[in-house]
Amino acid sequence: MLTKYKRIILKISGEALSGKNSYGIDFDTVSLIADQIKEVKEMGVEIGMVVGGGNIWRGREGIGMDRTTADHMGMLATVINSLALQDALEHRGVETRVQTAIEMRQIAEPYIRRRAIRHLEKGRVVIFAAGTGNPFFSTDTTASLRAAEIDADVILLAKKVDGVYDKDPLKHEDAIKFDELSYLDVLNKGLKVMDSTATSLCMDNKIPIIVFDLTVPGNIKNILMNKKIGTVVKEG
Repeated sequence: MLTKYKRIILKISGEALSGKNSYGIDFDTVSLIADQIKEVKEMGVEIGMVVGGGNIWRGREGIGMDRTTADHMGMLATVINSLALQDALEHRGVETRVQTAIEMRQIAEPYIRRRAIRHLEKGRVVIFAAGTGNPFFSTDTTASLRAAEIDADVILLAKKVDGVYDKDPLKHEDAIKFDELSYLDVLNKGLKVMDSTATSLCMDNKIPIIVFDLTVPGNIKNILMNKKIGTVVKEG
């Protein structure tokens, strides 16, 4: 099946995995995500994934802690989430590999760019865990970095809202949704799409970003079939 994008990075926030809960992993939500990924995988799309850890731990919440230690704890949280997604996918017959930026060979492969690309070419889903392996960098930056490294066509940025707004639509009824933005629009307006490091990395490497609502079944497939879903961030 012909799709608009051949190789993608799907970025999922840790909070998205908690579903309607405020903490932890909601396995109904994980199942919904896994079903969508399987559907897209069967279309012949090569899928890399980056998942956050905010449903378990956020580095900035480590009040009084050393920032590096707090960030390392956040990286471990992303590994827990990645293993949950891997298990859900493999229960659906989708071959999956977790690669970590911090070595933990007993449970996952170390991140090796050439090996990751080979997995993708063989039709396996690759989940990139443990962030970049460095403190002070978000998983948004990880998504941008891995997208550049594996030459992904697009980053699909999964959220709990259906795009980018001028203000929080959950708090303001008059919030205005953007259908399309440039990277500079995002940076200059201070829109909370990705952090500035991640956005700049996408801008430098001309990687488009599509912000969409993960909770709507079929959204990932519809994006790949070139339907107008969410907000597109690209060159102006």
